Parts: sequence; structure tokens; C-alpha cells
Amino acid sequence: MLGSCVQLMVVTGILGAYVAGMALQWRWLAVLGSFPACAMLLFMSFMPETPRFLLNRNKRSEAVAALRFLRGPHADHDWECGQMEAGVQEGGLSLSEFKNPAIYRPLLVGVALMFFQQVTGINAVMFYAETIFEDANFKDSRMASVVVGSIQVCFTAVAALIIDKTGRKVLLYTSGIILALSTALFGLYFKMVLPQQTNASNPDVWMSMNSASPGTGSSISWLAVVTLGLFVAGFALGWGPVPWLVISEIFPLKARGISSGACVLTNWMMAFLVTKEFHDLTDFLTPYGTFWLFSAFCCLSVTFTAFYVPETKGQTLEQIEAYFRSGRDLQLEQVSKSKRSLETETSAGLVRAAECLRHKLQADRYDAALEQMPSLE
Repeated sequence: MLGSCVQLMVVTGILGAYVAGMALQWRWLAVLGSFPACAMLLFMSFMPETPRFLLNRNKRSEAVAALRFLRGPHADHDWECGQMEAGVQEGGLSLSEFKNPAIYRPLLVGVALMFFQQVTGINAVMFYAETIFEDANFKDSRMASVVVGSIQVCFTAVAALIIDKTGRKVLLYTSGIILALSTALFGLYFKMVLPQQTNASNPDVWMSMNSASPGTGSSISWLAVVTLGLFVAGFALGWGPVPWLVISEIFPLKARGISSGACVLTNWMMAFLVTKEFHDLTDFLTPYGTFWLFSAFCCLSVTFTAFYVPETKGQTLEQIEAYFRSGRDLQLEQVSKSKRSLETETSAGLVRAAECLRHKLQADRYDAALEQMPSLE
């Protein structure tokens, strides 16, 4: 749940910006946006360095103090510090260790999750949300943006609450299917609104939606609005928060820093590329072709999840490392362990039953021998 709170805080901040934008001019909105950054700068000055960083600098007492600050006074700080020291003594991550499947496989999975999160088209849809609402004749498109932000917050909160019950893969499946369907419907909407729009060099294809087919946009604008709400809800339910949670769980401790950095870099690079090239894509593929491309990527994300993403719910770091090292499914591994445990218990039970039977037979023979002996009287 805590891993999903990062995305929840992000979308809550976005909603706050939408609400503030209804009452403030952009200059004052920019000033208001500086206050959270200043507050973070102030409060971070009271935060200690991470215990692992301090142990790397041979500052054990400060590391224990940092653990006491982070965990509270009742935790076993010395034991946890000892566990961290054992990890620190293993040394840093060398380039040759990336040949180890327990390191490069989770890295590839994490990078792919960040890639698919951005090629769902989330930024493209959000950037043109106001245009879609204006085409749907909403009187106040800014209020519509607040509605979209509220949907994001609500469904991200739902995901944070149920993620430990349903599992990570279930939410990724559900979210991916919803995103594939909604982006396909977006493509259908633009195909119907722009039936004559075949000029790939037209730079104002988005601004000409109303003029391309008079009356068509207004009559089916409800489809765009419903699809937009469905898309935002689907993204917030799975592909928004879950990839960030998964990458916090699958990396070995010694590779967590560099692997997490590579995933974050991939995420922002793809966000930049999708945002920058989206307009060129709409020129080259047309708007409906672009959204159908996003739909295809969403289908690929579901397939990738099914074959390569492990279910990390209830798994220890050691079990996840064993999965990436062997390539076997974690649930199948648990079934195999349960089966072996059951077989062991069954064998032990049979041995105990045989021993009891042997003792009973010996007792019966003894009793029979006593009956056959002549009486001493």
C-alpha cells in the first residue's frame, strides 16, 4: 500500500493544481506552485541520511540513530543495522554481475514496465482533455479538468487499498484491457469526427475537428467524454501506481540503486518522447491511427505482464530473486514446495503408522506366547 502512495500523492497534487487554476491567474498559480517545493526543502533539512549511505561511510552510530528516527524507538535497530552491514560488506555492483539473471532480468522487467506505462498514451490524452471537453460543449472546461483529476485520485486510492488483496498482476491485466479498449474507442471517435481528414501534412488537425464534419462531433461527443473518463480510471487503477510498486520489490538490494535509476530515466525519457512526437504522429498516422497505435501497445503490455512480470504479493525478496534466477513462476514454486511438504508429511505419517502396526503385532505375538505357556501352578 505504501508503494502506491507515491502515485496517489502525485495525482493529488495534480488535482490541487487544477482546483487552484480555476481561481488564480497563471502567474499566481506559478507562485503558489513554489510553496510545496520550499516546504520540502525546509523539511528535508531535518531528515537524516539513509542508514545504508552512513554505513558505507563507516558511521555506524549515525546509521543506528537514523534507523531509530525512521523506525521508532521500539524496533530492533542493532539487528537491522547488522543486516545492512552484511549487505554493505558484499561490495558494490560490478559490470560483470549484470550477467547474473537475478540482476539483469528484474532490470529488464522494470524498464519495460516504465516503457509501457508511457506508451499507453496517458500524457497525450491528458494534454488534449480540455480540447475534448470543449468539443463536447462543456461550458467550463476547467471544471471538467477537475473532474478528470478527481477520477484519477479516487481510482488511485482504490488501487492502493486493494493492491495487497488482488495482487499486482490482476490490476495490470484489468488496467491494460481498459486502456486498450478506451484508446481504441478514442480512435473510433476521431475516425468518425474526421472522416475526410486524410492530409498528413495538416498541422491543425486537432483544431479542425469541428469543421471537418459539421454536426458529427457534437452528436457523438459523449463518446469522447465517456472514453476519457474510462481511460483515466483504467490508468489510475493499474498502470499508474503498480509499476512504481513492482520496481520497488523486484530488485536485489545491491542493484536497487542503479536499477531504480535506470527505470526512472526510462520513464521520463519515454514521457518526453511521447509528448514531443505526439503531434508528429498525428500528422503521420492521423489522430485515429495514433490512438489505435496506443491501443496496440496496451495489448502488448497485457501480454508482457502475463509472461514476464512476477506476482510479488506476499513474496519475500529471496523468493523473488530465486524466481528471476530460475525463471519459474512464483506460484508454481509455492505449489511445488507445498507438494513436497505434503509428500514429506505423508511419508512421515506412513512411517509412524508402520511403526505402530509393528509394535501392535509384536504385542499380539507376546500375548499369544503367554497364553501358550503352561501355568506355573
